[in-house]
Amino acid sequence: MKTFIAITKRNIQLFFKDKGMFFSALITPIILLVLYTTFLGNVYHDSFVSALPEGFSISEKIINGTVGGQLCSSLLAVCCVTVAFCSNLLMVQDKTSGARKDFLVTPVKKSILSLSYYFASLITTLIISYIAVAASFIYIAFTGWFFTFGDCLLLLLDVFLVTMFGTAISSIINVFLSTNGQASAVGTIVSAGYGFICGAYMPISSFGSGLQKVLSFLPGTYGTSLIRNHSLKGVFRAMGKEGIPEEIVSSIKKSIDCNLSFFEKDVSIAGMYIILISSILILIGIYVLINLVKKGRE
Repeated sequence: MKTFIAITKRNIQLFFKDKGMFFSALITPIILLVLYTTFLGNVYHDSFVSALPEGFSISEKIINGTVGGQLCSSLLAVCCVTVAFCSNLLMVQDKTSGARKDFLVTPVKKSILSLSYYFASLITTLIISYIAVAASFIYIAFTGWFFTFGDCLLLLLDVFLVTMFGTAISSIINVFLSTNGQASAVGTIVSAGYGFICGAYMPISSFGSGLQKVLSFLPGTYGTSLIRNHSLKGVFRAMGKEGIPEEIVSSIKKSIDCNLSFFEKDVSIAGMYIILISSILILIGIYVLINLVKKGRE
């Protein structure tokens, strides 16, 4: 345990000492927030208003709260995964510098070394992710705040779990990378594509039925939905208090992926948590197993 803590602490310290690595990870959610509010804000607003039944009106505060919650949930769902690829670059850098080989000639077990990389990346990614949550709360406070204390806690839990998921994916991929160029290329690809396949940029409900079924197999889809549900839970309560029929609220939830189905069967919030947590445990197990059996050049 002492060895694990010492290596994990060393990895965290190296991450924060590398200013380029730290600021590139830190600036990612800020840039995304600016881009989302600039380009996606009006799109979400117009699509939400156009989806309302003709002659039906909702207060502007609720509309703004819905758009703000949708924007910030998209931001957090993407950042929890993409930032993990930035913070996990140390694993690749240790290969290029030879530090990993130095560890492997010591009595340190491969499982301890692999887990230390994972948890160090998890901690650094969580710091950035929770900074993004704080920025999101500030933005939502100006657009339309409907959160309760319980909603905030659930959102923090969702971010924690999705960050664990993103760190596990980045750890598995980075095991097979040996240069910083490869790691940067993979990070760029993930940053560009993950938002689409997890439903952050465009709701999965707007895709074709075939693609929806394919995406329903991806755990990230349910992570995005959890964040979205708890970002908009207060807005949906406000809709109910304004007398908006439950059918319309359910239709809105469906249109922005708060309600998901797996082959026509609705997935509950508890079911989403089970899928996400199970996926995290499986991915961490795969990551450790890969490190144990991967000998070859090492």
